Amino acid sequence: MRPMDAEQLRECGHRMVDFIADYYKSIEAFPVLSQVQPGYLKELLPDSAPNRPDTLDALFDDIPQKIVPGVTHWQSPNYFAYYPSNSSTAGFLGEMLSAAFNIVGFSWITSPAATELEVIVLDWFAKMLKLPSQFLSSGKAAIIFFTLGGGVIQATASEAVLVVLLAARDRILKKQGKKSLEKLVVYASDQTHSALQKACQIAGIFPENFRVVKADCSNSYAVAPETVSEAISIDLSSGLIPFFICATVGTTSSSAVDPLHKLGKIAQAHGMWFHIDAAYAGSACICPEYRHHLDGVEEADSFNMNAHKWFLTNFDCSLLWVKDRSYLIEALSTTPEYLKNKASQENSVVDFKDWQIPLGRRFRSLKLWMVLRLYGVENLQSYIRKHIQLAKHFEQLVLSDSRFEVVTPRNFSLVCFRLLPPTFEDDNGRNLNYSLMETSNSSGKIFISHTVLSGKFVLRFVVGAPLTEERHVDAAWKLLQDEASKLFESLYIINAGAH
Repeated sequence: MRPMDAEQLRECGHRMVDFIADYYKSIEAFPVLSQVQPGYLKELLPDSAPNRPDTLDALFDDIPQKIVPGVTHWQSPNYFAYYPSNSSTAGFLGEMLSAAFNIVGFSWITSPAATELEVIVLDWFAKMLKLPSQFLSSGKAAIIFFTLGGGVIQATASEAVLVVLLAARDRILKKQGKKSLEKLVVYASDQTHSALQKACQIAGIFPENFRVVKADCSNSYAVAPETVSEAISIDLSSGLIPFFICATVGTTSSSAVDPLHKLGKIAQAHGMWFHIDAAYAGSACICPEYRHHLDGVEEADSFNMNAHKWFLTNFDCSLLWVKDRSYLIEALSTTPEYLKNKASQENSVVDFKDWQIPLGRRFRSLKLWMVLRLYGVENLQSYIRKHIQLAKHFEQLVLSDSRFEVVTPRNFSLVCFRLLPPTFEDDNGRNLNYSLMETSNSSGKIFISHTVLSGKFVLRFVVGAPLTEERHVDAAWKLLQDEASKLFESLYIINAGAH
């Protein structure tokens, strides 16, 4: 097989597209959660790479026989675990074109379309979310403000929070002096994604200065601003330097929404960087009825959401906006001689290499551009609303069965629920709910995940797969009910025998 042979490319491409189309046509037939055991693939593949080319037929035989059994099918309509990772025809087309161009767009000159399309679609998206004009790369903000904000596509929300933490760190160190690193303090809820803790480790924030504030369980596990203020006051009295607050819109465990406006005012009062992580729920805020969850975003220095979660845009595509790009650039820019060029030196263009950790970057804006164009805002809003309506439906099904409880009020398309344990069980239902999750998942019919809230082992049911319909939600609920009945029957038999 010669590299980039047009006829072979056409043959292979057609065959792969046919395979993918057939995969989606039959996706419900596969176990949602892969049923293989660790190390399964080592037994099926040779110890070393082939010396001579293999045939295309052999390769396409191996995909369904050896690879597919080890795939957990995130696009299955019966996938209800973690948070969704959407794909779509538009997203596929963007990925295909990006793969064909295969550019490494670290600076404007390496592919002007890649940089300029990214600037444009991030401005489009900011307007859809009604973000303040300071987050835009163009328009009124360019006239009103001395420094420009703007958007950039990161790979994940984990990278987004890392780059803004580095920008915030360098900003405060510039003010306080380079020797102040050991005094810098970061504040987050105990419901904040663990990516922030990892970012702190990378950024050199002392572990004891990563301040985890307990969320308010009486308020759907949103963080209480008063608790954050109290922690900041204690640290200030100890001579420490509070410099970063992270709020979440749609926490991982329960989809809670932190009080953005109050947290933003706290950050502003102390000269702190205020970051908002809306990785999951940001997509919903393109709908007017959910936009209020972003009230207070005007106080933020940075805002992030994942288009690859719930916006029909194939992984990876995490959208980050900042009010002042100069802090990112100062923290992350390097300009060796071999990367210098006229356009960059004249400061007439954006070089996204200075807004991220790696140098290289893919043409990710293509897929987001295609999703926005081929669906349109109205259809995307309907898509989000449909999933939220299905989650409401599941919530009502749970409430209709007295053996179960909804643990915290539903936000967006996540339902947190659990099976109530019999009175003679002394582990607060942990083993019972773990068993319900394991037996349901091992059936291959659905995939759900769990969390822990206030010491309770809680099951998470999130609607977000592109192909999910009401019949899939109903079938999942029936399976959970049936498995619950079997578990109760076994428990009562065992308890009767013990007495």
